[in-house]
Parts: sequence; structure tokens; C-alpha cells
Amino acid sequence: MVSSIASPIVLSIALAAIALFAFATEAAIGFGATVLTVTLGAQLVPLDQLLPAFVPVNFFLSSVVLARNVRHVAWPLLLRQLAPATLVGLGLGLLLFRLQSAVELQLAFAVFVVGLALIELRRRDTPILPLGKIPRSGLLLVGGAVHGLFGAGGPMIVYVLGRLTDDKAIFRATLAVTWLSLNTALLLNYASLHLLNQASARLSLVFLPSALLALVVGEWLHRRLDARRFRVGIYVLLLVAGSALAIRTTLTLLRTRS
Repeated sequence: MVSSIASPIVLSIALAAIALFAFATEAAIGFGATVLTVTLGAQLVPLDQLLPAFVPVNFFLSSVVLARNVRHVAWPLLLRQLAPATLVGLGLGLLLFRLQSAVELQLAFAVFVVGLALIELRRRDTPILPLGKIPRSGLLLVGGAVHGLFGAGGPMIVYVLGRLTDDKAIFRATLAVTWLSLNTALLLNYASLHLLNQASARLSLVFLPSALLALVVGEWLHRRLDARRFRVGIYVLLLVAGSALAIRTTLTLLRTRS
């Protein structure tokens, strides 16, 4: 067992390593930072402490990406096809975040991650089919709600946007605006709940160097890795981590209610 003096240092190193991996993944394949950080980091820090510390750093990362690629933003696509359903879902997710207890919220997130990983792994070799207006709106609604709850609605939103444009520059820049908009709402919600405080700021400082390094590492990975195999590896990791989190949280719930 680690001594009480060394424990905070070990925890900080572990969280920084998780954040580096997660941010680099997003820089390499376009999304995944929040899903990975929250799924893995929730093994170490409660979800209601982790999100308010992580989202401000993710906001910074998206700002840098947007500053570099603002000319590529597809504003008509963003405002007409992505924004309406996503914002409605975001409002629902923010409301649920206020109503749920921390442990139940963590269990819901774990189940979401496991389900997402299973779906993505099952369809990895399935041909991509066009999305109709109703399925597209439904996915964006769910994506917005999940983002309001966990800051991690990216996979559904990315799935939809990938079927609206195949231009890599447009894809990345439009996502950067999307994350900035959604995370602004999250930050305002956390501030109203007094979750942005000295403790969250200290944890954000643990994540910040990882985000800076990830901007470099992610670009390097983007040029060299096979995107399909990398994504499969990410979802296998999410499946394992999400299952472990779900089991641990379920045991916690059973103990508190017995």
C-alpha cells in the first residue's frame, strides 16, 4: 500500500497519464478524450469531482484546435443539422445531472460506456449506411443528453457528423465548435452548482500539461497509426474499463443500501 504522503503524488501521476492518453486519442481520431478520461479516471476519483476538473481543460484543447482550423467550420451544417436536436438533449442531460446521486450517475455512465463499446465493436466491419432525418435527430438528442450528464456525448455526435461530411478539415473544425458550445453549457452548470472550486482547479492543473503534450503526440499519432485498428483498440479498452467501473459501482450501491 502506498503511504499517505505518496498517495496524492501517485494519484496525480495516474490521472495525468490517463489524460495524456485520452487527449492524444482525441487529437489522433477526432474524439474520445472525455469518454476515456471519465471511464478510466472514475476508477480513481468520483465522477462529480472529475468532470468539473476535466471539462475546463478540454475546453482549452478545443479552443486551440478551433483557432488553428476556424476557416474550415461548416456553419450551415452545424447550425441547421447538428445544433437543434443536440441542444434539446443537452438541456435534458443537464437537468438529469442535477437530479441524480453521484453513485447512480457513475453507474449510468459505466453502463453507457459498455453499451457503446459493444455496439462499436460489433459494427466495426459493417458498411456505413446513410442516416435518415429521424435516426439522425434521435442520435443527436441522445448525444446531447449524454454530454449534459457525463460530458461524453461525443461518439453519437461524431457518428452523425461523419455521415454529413467526409472532409477531414471540416469534420475536425466543426467538432471543435460543437465541443466548445456544449462545454460552455457544462461549465455554467457546474458553476451554478459550486463544483468549480479550488479542488477542481488543482485537479485541472494536473490535466493541463497532459493536454499540451497531447497536442503534439496526437498529431504524430494521426499521421502514423491505422485509424481502424486504433479505434478497435480504444473500444476494447472502454469495454474493459466500463465493465470494471460498473461492477465496482454496483457493489458500492449494494453496500450502501444493505
